[in-house]
Amino acid sequence: MKTVFEQETRNELIRRIQSLQENSPRQWGKMSLSQMLRHCTQFEEMSLGKKKYKQAFLGKLFGKLALKNILRDKPLKKNLPTVPEFRIKEKEPYVEEGKKNWISLIGEYELLSTEGFVHPFFGRMTKDQSGYWSYKHADHHLRQFSA
Repeated sequence: MKTVFEQETRNELIRRIQSLQENSPRQWGKMSLSQMLRHCTQFEEMSLGKKKYKQAFLGKLFGKLALKNILRDKPLKKNLPTVPEFRIKEKEPYVEEGKKNWISLIGEYELLSTEGFVHPFFGRMTKDQSGYWSYKHADHHLRQFSA
């Protein structure tokens, strides 16, 4: 399974992010490209420990079971629900700035030494789990916009 802690995987993600264009077609969901880039930037900030979130009550009940299912070696399904903290309402353009910010954050995984983070639904994750999950999340949204 791919992880953001491998240089080759980070390079792949960066190439795919760079390939996004203002007119990249959305394959599913409601997010615009700018909203997706804001969403993914916010997600990486959480994964890198720059922003902290508490686990939701439902996550405490079902988060670990859901995480086990999500970390299987297959792409995420289309139209999965987004935790409320990561729903982006802003509609102003953010494509070039968003790509630059996301790429910068992806590069920071090379130096990350912490032991994972607390996801608002899945709860505390190990570093390995967070590396797999971060890749799967990025891959999901890049596929959403044909990258």
